[in-house]
Amino acid sequence: MNVKQQLLVLLLLLTSMDMAQEIPKVHFVRATGEATVTARPDRAQISIGVMTQSSTAQAAASANATQTTQVIDAIKRTLGQGGELKTEGYSISPQYQYTQGRTPKITGYQASNTVLIIVNELSLLGKVIDAASDSGANNINGVAFSLKDESPVRNQALAEAAVKARAAAESIPKALNTHVVGVLQAETSEIPTFRPMNRSFAAMAPQQGAPTPIEAGDLDIHASVTVTLEVQ
Repeated sequence: MNVKQQLLVLLLLLTSMDMAQEIPKVHFVRATGEATVTARPDRAQISIGVMTQSSTAQAAASANATQTTQVIDAIKRTLGQGGELKTEGYSISPQYQYTQGRTPKITGYQASNTVLIIVNELSLLGKVIDAASDSGANNINGVAFSLKDESPVRNQALAEAAVKARAAAESIPKALNTHVVGVLQAETSEIPTFRPMNRSFAAMAPQQGAPTPIEAGDLDIHASVTVTLEVQ
């Protein structure tokens, strides 16, 4: 290394030391606030399935197509403009008989078609379940409630959590006889909110003229905010 290179390295080191000395130390406090806002759901979704079995895959698929079409038509008539539906899953699989010491034997085939239904008018939910069951659905489960628009409720929860977080953070410098200069950072942590009903309706036989009763209950929307304040 020649003299010029040595001088350049020395200059860079001195400059770095000066910059490091000029950077002030930042003192801060951090606190987290949490809030929960309760709201009534206005939307539900439910999985409805049709399972059929036959000696051949083609026969199982054909029977499933006929039965599923009946179910979908009945649901559409009941829903009207109050919801939507889409295919969630479809499968055809062999059924085996297992005997010790022998190769498994195919005894038939099972076809399964699952439809996801979104109900935007909760008063129709029980009627949709009954229409599906009456028209041939034999696997009905996974009811979950939600909000069509969670933004207002979520924003309210975030605002309340932020107020709590700042109040908690400000109490620390106050107790230490220091004062707050400003907010350095604010971070949010939100939890998706839904209310599932892990209940199967496959074995239920609704009474004539009485729709399956469904109680949505309330949704709890949670929010967490962490605030970092600069203090002196």
